[in-house]
Amino acid sequence: MTAPICLVGIGKIAKDQHVPAIAGSADWDLAATVSRAGTVNGVPAYQDFAQMLVERPEIEVISLCLPPVPRFDYAKAAISAGRHVMLEKPPGATIAEVQELQRLAGEAGVCLFATWHSRMACGVAAAKDWLAGRNVLGAQIVWKEDVRRWHPGQEWVFEPGGMGVFDPGINALSILTEILPEAVFLRSAELEFPENRQTPIAAKLKFSGNVSADLDWRQEGPQTWQIKVQTADGDVILDAGGSLLSIGGEAIDVGENREYPALYDRMAELVQSGQSDVDLAPMIHVSDALTLGRRTIVEPFHF
Repeated sequence: MTAPICLVGIGKIAKDQHVPAIAGSADWDLAATVSRAGTVNGVPAYQDFAQMLVERPEIEVISLCLPPVPRFDYAKAAISAGRHVMLEKPPGATIAEVQELQRLAGEAGVCLFATWHSRMACGVAAAKDWLAGRNVLGAQIVWKEDVRRWHPGQEWVFEPGGMGVFDPGINALSILTEILPEAVFLRSAELEFPENRQTPIAAKLKFSGNVSADLDWRQEGPQTWQIKVQTADGDVILDAGGSLLSIGGEAIDVGENREYPALYDRMAELVQSGQSDVDLAPMIHVSDALTLGRRTIVEPFHF
């Protein structure tokens, strides 16, 4: 039997990923949406979140797909109304506000799930299992994509809180922090800011443990989402955002890639068990990069 869920923020990521994931779920039924403009055919639509909370008390789970900056107020309102909350990545605009949501959820006795969809890519768990207990000699992230393709006209990604290239880059960091058997920390960062933007469009990061990351939001043509990890027993390569895996040069069959459906499976588990899942490690690395980063101004960027 499916349980009702409300999806807040009906933009590109919601339509591309969340709506199909919920539609195919054996656990959830999309019972309402909240958005200033977006709707889903056949689903009751609200523009006012407070109104939805009052009128639909049977909806106990809220999935928030808003940009990071406004998300805290919606999450706080949902928790105050006794609803379980699922947060699209990154879970908030600041670490402190997510920690506050975690505290509020604990006091209210509701579940809070800070999702990292890339961790659900089908090659990630197998890579983590193989690396467990092994000595990692180094790792390299190359994460380069075209912002115009994935965030067409979405100016908020270059505003404060939008994170710029760390919006996709945090996906790579979420995988890295999941698969490495030991934690790493940032040592230095070089950030490129378009002269007309508030957030970086490219970044080069160096971590402890001989780990590096090369992030860029200007790559046209084929997109690059790759993580290589070196060990004495062979190299692990996660490609295509974690959906392809090879170990020691041999391709590994990791099955169907179902990142967003797996997130909703996990949310069902959390609600059933009364637990929360909030890991801020990827967000901490981004915060550290913005703290330590040397800033270079580059040519203006326009959609």
